[in-house]
Amino acid sequence: MRKLLILVCLAGFCFGQTAADFDIAKKADEAYEKGDYQKASNYYQKGCDGGQAAGCFNLGLSYAKGEGVKQDYAKAAEYYQKACKGREATGCYNLGVLYGDGQGVKQDYVKAAGYYQKACDSGSALGCSNLGILYHSGQGVKQDYFKTKEYFQKACDGENALGCRNVGVLYYTGKGVKQNYQTAKQYYGKACDLGDQAGCDNYKFLNIQGY
Repeated sequence: MRKLLILVCLAGFCFGQTAADFDIAKKADEAYEKGDYQKASNYYQKGCDGGQAAGCFNLGLSYAKGEGVKQDYAKAAEYYQKACKGREATGCYNLGVLYGDGQGVKQDYVKAAGYYQKACDSGSALGCSNLGILYHSGQGVKQDYFKTKEYFQKACDGENALGCRNVGVLYYTGKGVKQNYQTAKQYYGKACDLGDQAGCDNYKFLNIQGY
């Protein structure tokens, strides 16, 4: 499955709108930028304890990466769970990754799919992409190429390069859609434009074939 999304939510709006929240975020930002991860994690803890989902998310990342705290995937899962409950899409996504990989939690593709669904529904293109992968493989959900297309398409619409490439693959193979090499080429091209080298390679191959 996909790797954890390594993203640190900095700046006031990530933690909330109050002056106190902004102050916590600013101090966390400054500490993180200086490489003082222990101090940053302390501020993430404070933000999380205050009910700020992004603080919980960042604390989860700290535990996943071992920055400022001892690496502990179980703790990472705990704080991603809190972030997800607070409607932090990346928290749901990263929790899905942990369940898919069996890190810090017992491997469970059904739960992984559920968290990817929550992430996707909250606007995470990565969540949509991984959900599409599960529908394609039939892990945690019943295999369904039409659902695969639906979620890869959502991922692509969200500017996710892998989602675009995978839509292209579906059109190339004719799974969940009517086979169409020209449409496949278009999606490979979009994936390429988004920085996906495999998309570029696939586009060139179809171009050589005259499509």
